[in-house]
Amino acid sequence: MYARLSSVLFPIAVLMLVGSLLWGYQEHQEKNAILIKAENQYQRAFHDLTNHLGKLHDELGQSLAVSAASQGMQRKSLVNVWRLTSEAQNEINQLPLALLPFNKAEQFLSRISDFAYRTAVRDLTKQPLTKEETKTMKSLYAKAADINREMDKIRDAVLTDRLRWMDVEVAMASKNDPHDNTIIDGFRAVDKKIASYPENDWGPSSQSPNRKRTLEALSGKPDATEEQIRQKALSFVGPTLHAEAGHEVTVSANGKGTDMQTYTVTIKNRNGGNVQLDFTRKGGELLWMMNTRPVKERKLNFAQARTKAAEYLDRHGYGKMTPVTYDEYDHVAVFTFVREQNGVRIYPDKVTVRVALDNGEAVGLQASDHVFAAKTLSAGKPKLKMEEARHVLNPDFEVQDHHLAVIENEEEKQVLCHEFTGRINGNRYRIYINANTGLEEEVEKIPDSAKAILR
Repeated sequence: MYARLSSVLFPIAVLMLVGSLLWGYQEHQEKNAILIKAENQYQRAFHDLTNHLGKLHDELGQSLAVSAASQGMQRKSLVNVWRLTSEAQNEINQLPLALLPFNKAEQFLSRISDFAYRTAVRDLTKQPLTKEETKTMKSLYAKAADINREMDKIRDAVLTDRLRWMDVEVAMASKNDPHDNTIIDGFRAVDKKIASYPENDWGPSSQSPNRKRTLEALSGKPDATEEQIRQKALSFVGPTLHAEAGHEVTVSANGKGTDMQTYTVTIKNRNGGNVQLDFTRKGGELLWMMNTRPVKERKLNFAQARTKAAEYLDRHGYGKMTPVTYDEYDHVAVFTFVREQNGVRIYPDKVTVRVALDNGEAVGLQASDHVFAAKTLSAGKPKLKMEEARHVLNPDFEVQDHHLAVIENEEEKQVLCHEFTGRINGNRYRIYINANTGLEEEVEKIPDSAKAILR
């Protein structure tokens, strides 16, 4: 009996053993194939990175080599600098450097990219490179040469010693100190060298948009206390949204030690969800409000929702604003309003309101652009009349509306424009023509969801 049973089970066991061995071998082969593919991708990204950094140094040198009167060649070189830094940043993101401090190098490339782009997009025939910008480019050229020397050392080590990037990933993932890895040490040396450089004077053409979001716009206003912020929040949302018991309102301070300290207020909502508000510590200015209650049905139409949004802004002191964009999702209407001054739309000064379409309640407000916008802005008078600016448009562009507007151009300068709204090629656009120079500053496609706001 046992002999008969073993004669049956033994072949089955052998087949299972062979099958498991084949399965294990196949899994091993597939794992090796994945590792080889990942290693090849890392190697390609690294060598592309060193190649593009070398070309970046060459382009900076070419832009300095040409005559100051050769604006066309300068623009071409600056565009290439912007392209190469963008590609280098993309390649850094493809390398396993998430756990490795390389932020100074990435920030440095980002600043070069921003500087090159904002310098190249302006009219260099009217605004040539300044002495300060030329000095900055010379400094960047010298630093790029220094960085390339360090990167060449890493590349030589990778090629000579056949170093693998998979070992870098393993070293960074381990809890042990990975200082004995040549690639990691090389990248850390590059980042440390960049951190040791003195800060460049990037000039007005490369101002970061984050610089505007500082408390300089709120200078002169006193700091608000937590209790003052608590009372502001309760007053803003009104008695229908918050419970009367004080312990149901929490205030927390954020950004301690930074130039952008805020308070977050959380209020329990009897209808479900919470109401959250963010205020600046200096001046106690409201940055945003969000009511997280669910909106399950739609009862209001577009006109009713727009009226509710406008009434809400008037009630809370956001007067003299006009709606310019509209969207809708999950039974919530979203309106963007901009300040209007003597018939001129001031686009940098805007607020966004979210209106629940079940009862018209405002369930969201984004007001940070309004808080940090210049309130003393003078639009001035346009040098070009509307008809003169209209001649700049494509002859096929069907103008449907016109306004004067102040926008922020790509150099982050506020400029007065003629805003033309119309249709071409089956789509709606807003085209902004500089009211002083006649140049097209911006073209914006209007989504279909916003068509109701244009009626």
